Amino acid sequence: MQLALVTRRGCHLCEEALAALRAMGVEPRLLDVDADPELSRLYDFRVPVLLADGRVVAEGRLDPSTLRRALRERSGNQ
Repeated sequence: MQLALVTRRGCHLCEEALAALRAMGVEPRLLDVDADPELSRLYDFRVPVLLADGRVVAEGRLDPSTLRRALRERSGNQ
């Protein structure tokens, strides 16, 4: 499963989501919503957004329990 986290510089929710993922041993690819017009169009006010294999699995406030649930559900669907 390929994980990516859509973020924005200075976004405290993005920083919290990344820290929670790293604490779980997950290092997602980081995508800057402001550096890509398509990402901005899709996710501008929704960051952070966690993508698994290109599909949104979680967005907004991504606390550890939300992330665990999203990843567990995604891995169970494969």
